[in-house]
Amino acid sequence: MRKIQLGKSNLQVPVIAVGCMRINGLDKKGAESFVRKALELGANFFDHADIYGKSACEEIFADAFKAVGAPRESLILQSKCGIVPGKMFDFSKEHILEAVDGSLKRLKTDYLDVLLLHRPDALVEPEEVAEAFDTLHTAGKVKNFGVSNQNPMQIQLLQKYVKQPIVANQLQLSITNATMITQGQHVNMLDEAAVNRDGSVLDFCRLQEITIQPWSPFQYGFFEGVFLGSPKHAALNAKLDELAKVHGVSATTIALAWILRHPAKMQPVTGTMNEGRLADCVKATEVTLSRDEWYQIYLAAGHVLP
Repeated sequence: MRKIQLGKSNLQVPVIAVGCMRINGLDKKGAESFVRKALELGANFFDHADIYGKSACEEIFADAFKAVGAPRESLILQSKCGIVPGKMFDFSKEHILEAVDGSLKRLKTDYLDVLLLHRPDALVEPEEVAEAFDTLHTAGKVKNFGVSNQNPMQIQLLQKYVKQPIVANQLQLSITNATMITQGQHVNMLDEAAVNRDGSVLDFCRLQEITIQPWSPFQYGFFEGVFLGSPKHAALNAKLDELAKVHGVSATTIALAWILRHPAKMQPVTGTMNEGRLADCVKATEVTLSRDEWYQIYLAAGHVLP
């Protein structure tokens, strides 16, 4: 598996991250088989969150990894915290420290390679976040830190107080959900695509050397469904199928290769628990779309050029 540097860290990570939000949908043997297959494919970066599966996903993964029998150093663990489901977002020092201790216990590990702050907390006090990060880093509980779903100003506010570099920003991005890309194509225009909804977060992260981790790379809308095979996206699927034949791979591979073709050096987070589909995702690291092919897909998705 091809690797990239995660932000300004010293961590070399696989280009494809394995999202574990749905691992609770597998039985014990299925989870063990999936984790084993991911490791065989070189996809040893596993993304978690303390809320996934009402906290069960981290435990299920830990049990599966233990059964596989690989050493802790053979994988890279990332988890997220800050969401109190149905109640609030909480970036207080107390909550961050308690959340990390909970994740470490469920994952049966002494440390996280990466901790991300989940959805932005309107009541965030960056001084508290800095204290929490210092405590976790000094104790060896967290090696690297990042954020999720944050815009440039929110990141800059944190960076004013946080000593550690923000190495990653997990953001929704797919061929159909590509506003961070489309707005850059419509600068100074009056159409809907010109609306800057995220403060130019794509360019900001590139300038700050923050690795973007696209989540839901095959979804359209906000968890409305997968665009692959969807009649709502017939033109896009026809183009993906066409290019899949050209490259001798699946449409899944081409869809992910579209994200990887962007020069921002992103690290997409897959969500599949299907071993074959995960293998197709990993193959995307071996496919380099031409500029013409990339734009063909872009236009087939319904995006327009001004």
